[in-house]
Amino acid sequence: MTIDVWMQHPTQRFLNQDAFSSLRRWTGQQIPDEEIPIDATLGAMDAAEISFGVLSAWHGPQGPLISNEEVAGWVGEHPDRFAGLAAVDLAKPMEAVRELRRCIDELGFIGLRMLPWLWEAPPTDRRYYPLFAACVELGVPFCTQVGHTGPMRPSEVGHPIPYIDQIAIDFPELVIVGGHIGYPWTEEMVAVARKHENVYIDTSAYTAKRYPPELVRYMHSRGGRRKVMFGSNFPMIAPNVALEELPSLGLDEETRELFLEGNARRVFGLDRG
Repeated sequence: MTIDVWMQHPTQRFLNQDAFSSLRRWTGQQIPDEEIPIDATLGAMDAAEISFGVLSAWHGPQGPLISNEEVAGWVGEHPDRFAGLAAVDLAKPMEAVRELRRCIDELGFIGLRMLPWLWEAPPTDRRYYPLFAACVELGVPFCTQVGHTGPMRPSEVGHPIPYIDQIAIDFPELVIVGGHIGYPWTEEMVAVARKHENVYIDTSAYTAKRYPPELVRYMHSRGGRRKVMFGSNFPMIAPNVALEELPSLGLDEETRELFLEGNARRVFGLDRG
């Protein structure tokens, strides 16, 4: 079984964001004329033998790009294939906390994803802190992006040090998942994951052949094999493309299983209830 911890089923609102012009240039993808059916995402999963995907909502200053209700609808249609991550309005902290609680308690979501580059606010911004406290109380992870920003927004907010390091110090019980491997500051991200028991890395937005050597070394280590999870960042990268060169990493059977499934099950509590 393989679990993809960073996917989104794209809406027209999401795809038409000007910030994604750089991604379209890199990938050669075109914006379709109509909404994409959820079967397209399921088809991409099946092509890569992805058994389960974590679908993320997106909410920025412009409003919901992929709404929590849309994600809940797709999860409800295919509960054996998807779980949801909430996204909330950082500009309204108390409303954001209430919405996060609703998503976890009523919609059955399994975490929160917020993208600092989308808000141009690092995760140490005071508006995140009520959400971190709520995540701890709800027992769900905070998922975010680390590393440079591929979309046309500033990258500075993606530094693992000081930002992820600081919130892990301030909230030692908070489970933090840093997606996009932290490149070009991957060594920083590995250092923070080594330092903090509850900090993890996912490999979304990178194919296996592009994992930096420092990340691969960490995956081979006794501690690192329990700290890294597979993610694709679909639809930017199809899961089968992301995994194509996985054998070249030389992972042993236990490490491969933890990377593709075991770590995600543990971090996201997928076997609970």
